[in-house]
Amino acid sequence: MTRLFNFSAGPAMLPTAVIERAQAEMLDWNGSGMSVMEMSHRGKEYMSIAAKAEQDLRDVMAIPDNYKVLFLQGGASMQFAAIPLNLLGDKTSADYINTGMWSKKAIAEAKRYCTVNLAADTSDGGFTTAPAQDELKLNPDAAYVHYTPNETIGGVEFDYIPETGDVPLIADMSSTILSRPIDVSKFAMIYAGAQKNIGPAGLCIVIIRDDLLGKASAQTPAMLNYQTHADNDSMYNTPPTYSWYMAGLVFAWLKDNGGLAAMGDINARKAEKLYAAIDDSDFYANPVVKHNRSWMNVPFTLKDASLDADFLKGAAEQGLITLKGHRSVGGMRASIYNAMPEEGVDALVAFMKAFESKQA
Repeated sequence: MTRLFNFSAGPAMLPTAVIERAQAEMLDWNGSGMSVMEMSHRGKEYMSIAAKAEQDLRDVMAIPDNYKVLFLQGGASMQFAAIPLNLLGDKTSADYINTGMWSKKAIAEAKRYCTVNLAADTSDGGFTTAPAQDELKLNPDAAYVHYTPNETIGGVEFDYIPETGDVPLIADMSSTILSRPIDVSKFAMIYAGAQKNIGPAGLCIVIIRDDLLGKASAQTPAMLNYQTHADNDSMYNTPPTYSWYMAGLVFAWLKDNGGLAAMGDINARKAEKLYAAIDDSDFYANPVVKHNRSWMNVPFTLKDASLDADFLKGAAEQGLITLKGHRSVGGMRASIYNAMPEEGVDALVAFMKAFESKQA
């Protein structure tokens, strides 16, 4: 069987080596006589899987000891409500930076619980840029500052980490986590849905500094309270066990392949190749200002939108699938997460050039 190059924004490609290992362990994990899917989350076999996954993530991201790592259900969208419920404390407002669709959703949910100050809003420019540090209108009395370092749909990425002083910085890293090294200590909390760079859908990882725990409002449900999960090692209830196991295999794969430094080098090359193919052509275009272009999600349009269907059909015939852009943006979008090999980007670039030549 030939594996296709899947450019989906999520659920996305997983490393072939990870899938092959999961396949080999499907019926019998480590001589236990059970599939991981059948294990009790409180049994010694699964507890060892969970502990190793957390330690490997701590190792690969260099997570400081004063941060808890939580493996939760509900995806990143669940955190849109959990964040204000847990982090407002005695404050009534929070700062949000609006740079695209996922920022907008986080803002809409936060408005249920607090006053939202838009520290920056790039909607007037069609979400084609991220605000510079000196453009941020931050409130020093805000409970926290929330931003989305990489907007999956629009392909807009911050090229810096915002400075927020003593106000905790919260980042939705769903589509950029593990793509390169980061300094976790610059963030009070990082959260990410799994289905892009971590593993299968159904899991959300929260990395939260210890001092932010224990401040949840009285009406916070137990399942949305970070303290609940921190106190129970993410096993207050049955967690998404198989997704957690698969994430652990991905973390181990990253460690075995040079860690985030090596992954960052590969991802930079992939993005450079694809953007070069777009910029060197009059047939393709990307609307995002160059210093805010995403490494992970590359939207592009064709000179003639009536050719979109032919482009997608031809790409699929070459094993290049899920390239259709989000319905709110149109055009094409190539998501090139960690598991997308350079060969996949090379194949896409070759097809783009051939398609352009054919139309000319």
